[in-house]
Amino acid sequence: MRSMGRRFGCGFTVLELCVSTAVSLVLVLTVAALLVAGNRAWRRTYDSASSKVKQDALEAMIAFGSIGRRANRSALACPVYDMSGDTLTPAALPETTSGVVVFGDAVEFRYWDVPLSQDLMDPQKIATAYALFYLDGDELKVDYGPYLLSGAAPKGGGSRNTSGVTTKVLAENVSVSPGSGGAFSRTWKDDRWQGSVRISVTLTGPVDKETVSVITATLMRNTWPR
Repeated sequence: MRSMGRRFGCGFTVLELCVSTAVSLVLVLTVAALLVAGNRAWRRTYDSASSKVKQDALEAMIAFGSIGRRANRSALACPVYDMSGDTLTPAALPETTSGVVVFGDAVEFRYWDVPLSQDLMDPQKIATAYALFYLDGDELKVDYGPYLLSGAAPKGGGSRNTSGVTTKVLAENVSVSPGSGGAFSRTWKDDRWQGSVRISVTLTGPVDKETVSVITATLMRNTWPR
């Protein structure tokens, strides 16, 4: 009877060959399982980071912040509005010198969309363009338009301007916390607006109901006329 330990020309026995093959197979299966698990984890992370609700939240914050940093912070240049349908009414201002947060349904930034030049230093020209951020139902929108004699609405309030305006939907399925007073806020102190304007809304995914809070502020540094 021949021994199972008979060696092949290469120097391995049948038993050693079987063991090494089994060990190699286990290692291959282990590495494969790790790769599959890693790929699934990466995919979950990617899907979570690139979901529509997160993309909408990012776009809203970028638009709000970039326009705000270019805006004029003077008393006339960034009104906060209460909104009913298409009617904009400036939010009531408190009669106090202490800081009070004023809430509203919309906020208008008036800014310069062209390089500054000598003819823009006219005290009557507080801006060349405006952007009105507001909630329309459950959609967060922004109107971009030229600032002429007025911006989003006549002085003192009125119908929202729609002439020569470009409207963009920044996010859908948007809500505001009950009792918050509005999606937008600004501090009134010493009979003037402070430089920071804030937005606080919640976005909800239409399918998975994932929620993302958009709570951010933009600081306006430009003031004209001084």
